Amino acid sequence: MNQRKVSSDPAGRATIRDVAERAGVSVASVSRVLSGNYPVSEELRRRVMKVVKDLDYVTNAHARSLAGGGTPTVAILLNNITGAAFAHVAKGVEGAASLRGWLSLVGTTGDDPERELALVNMMRQQGVAAVVLLGGAYDFDEYQVRMARFARSLDAAGSHLVLVGRPPLEGNVPATTVDYDNEGGAYAMASHLLSAGHRRVLVLPGHAELTTAQGRLRGAERAFEAYGVPFDPGMVRHGPYDYEHGYEAVVTALHDTPDFTAVLAGTDVVAAGAMQALRAAGLRVPEDVSIVGYDDIPLASQLTPQLTTVHVPYEEMGRVALRAVADRREGGAGRRRSGDGDHLVLGTHVVVRQSVCPPSRRP
Repeated sequence: MNQRKVSSDPAGRATIRDVAERAGVSVASVSRVLSGNYPVSEELRRRVMKVVKDLDYVTNAHARSLAGGGTPTVAILLNNITGAAFAHVAKGVEGAASLRGWLSLVGTTGDDPERELALVNMMRQQGVAAVVLLGGAYDFDEYQVRMARFARSLDAAGSHLVLVGRPPLEGNVPATTVDYDNEGGAYAMASHLLSAGHRRVLVLPGHAELTTAQGRLRGAERAFEAYGVPFDPGMVRHGPYDYEHGYEAVVTALHDTPDFTAVLAGTDVVAAGAMQALRAAGLRVPEDVSIVGYDDIPLASQLTPQLTTVHVPYEEMGRVALRAVADRREGGAGRRRSGDGDHLVLGTHVVVRQSVCPPSRRP
């Protein structure tokens, strides 16, 4: 049986005209079915969607949406795609986008400002509905200038910048910031250790220049002040949010300041490395040294003992970020282009598990 060749596209791909011809309807009818913005009969929808599937036309529809037509697209840009915490934010954004029938793209910047700039410009040219930047930042003047430039450039193109887990922008900048009570979470966690009787606490807040680490260190310092306990800066070890830093910081501390009875880790991953270093030194958690984390990623409940940590609502932050973009779009052009920035802050709380007990005198 001979089958008519379908495709008027030079690359051999099916076009909307091919779909219309095969379905026996107009191009406008196909467009209405695919956009979902116009009422069509169920019979017409079934006929067109069958042809779309037969011709594998859905790929082309996605490509068109990236060019700014049809389905809105949100671009999610994060420093490291393997980072567990912000992978959950991306999951929240994607889930909320999917519920609205939006598309999601994910890209990584590698913490490289030039790559970040290139990706933001690319997404602006593609006409995405929003660019969501995830992860902590180094809040220097240059960062504020760069983010303000991104926000205004995207706004001029009808898009919107959303910062998640990053510092809010100063001045009248058209961007949305979705944040969490970072300092408050660290204050609550340090208070939990102090209320258990710990006074010598090894603090691993993160890189000294990172805004996330600065907030967590401030929270710990405030807790010590509230309890009337002197805070020793010599018990702070700065470094990356990774397993290796947690391990090496504890090894060094056991040599230099071995009288600590607890570890306040900047993330659950850092806490896992610290826990392993304590075990390698023949120390028990929590009987000899208590340890706490931050983030409450799935790893926290999988460690032995299960880790007491600060819960951050990462997935909810992603959902809130997407809703903020959708609300602006649905509010009309005046609202989208108002130039006003929003700063939304979600709460954190301590999750008590098994890794803390009162301090003991150890050899």
